[in-house]
Amino acid sequence: MGVSDNTRGLILAMASSAFIGSSFILKKKGLKRAADSGTRAGVGGYTYLLEPLWWAGMVLMIVGEVANFVAYVYAPAVLVTPLGALSIIISAILAHFMLKERLQKMGVLGCVSCVVGSVVIVIHAPQEHTPNSVQEIWALATQPAFLIYVAATLSAVLALILYFEPRYGQTNILVYLGICSLMGSLTVVSIKAIGIAIKLTLEGISQVAYPQTWFFLTVAAVCVITQLNYLNKALDTFNAAIVSPIYYVMFTTLTIIASAIMFKDWSGQNASSIASEICGFITVLSGTIILHATREQEPATASGTITWYLSGDAMKGVEDEHFITLHHSDYFEQ
Repeated sequence: MGVSDNTRGLILAMASSAFIGSSFILKKKGLKRAADSGTRAGVGGYTYLLEPLWWAGMVLMIVGEVANFVAYVYAPAVLVTPLGALSIIISAILAHFMLKERLQKMGVLGCVSCVVGSVVIVIHAPQEHTPNSVQEIWALATQPAFLIYVAATLSAVLALILYFEPRYGQTNILVYLGICSLMGSLTVVSIKAIGIAIKLTLEGISQVAYPQTWFFLTVAAVCVITQLNYLNKALDTFNAAIVSPIYYVMFTTLTIIASAIMFKDWSGQNASSIASEICGFITVLSGTIILHATREQEPATASGTITWYLSGDAMKGVEDEHFITLHHSDYFEQ
């Protein structure tokens, strides 16, 4: 008896969550090691590129994303997407043992709320129509409603990068993860187009000659690179047990919104489904607030200036002393 397509998709989705959840921890450990020997990623450093642990985490994340991508080929999104919540549980457990990051009891409640709310949203989300060609996706992507969404998303990303990141990036986790999630919603559209192109090409209907295929490939590459860059900053600055669930919630929510706008799936929704989605959003929002309010603050990195004076004569005034001033953060003990 052969394995059904849904079973293949289920196994791939669970494996994807395990890989991605583990990748958060390995990348975090690599970022910590890099911070001890160079400039932190959170303030613009790239020494983490020399850390084997960070690359191990990156490989696991790529494997996980590929598994997740293939899972969508075999199983519907309503089955695959909720299983992404498993990565939250895995990363929280590993962070407790490997990173010694303590999750408060209310944080656990917030995590559960995020997972439950996201699952409710996905379960009651409208079914999407699966395009049969890259040209069909291009027609959907150039609808006025979706173009407005793309414009709003890119405007929000630019505002977060140019205005909010310099001012609040080191203190508000929603800045970095907002950028990741907004770009991620655009990534999904591009990845879906690429997947259809590959599938059709393997079936003998080549999509290589169509410029839309290369356009979606370019968009996906830019979005993924942007996501990874700001995800690294989020992991380096905030608790990994908090980054994972909030990123999952925001990414899932924005992806569902983008899909609903692009494919016009809401037209077949009944009152019960809409009410369930609203309840799911409220639950997700509550969980996110709880997680953010109860997160364990990481020790701040010293970056200021210290000045003191040396005296051999207790009767001398401060103006007569010899001063030593340290300006660089490398001189401070971690």
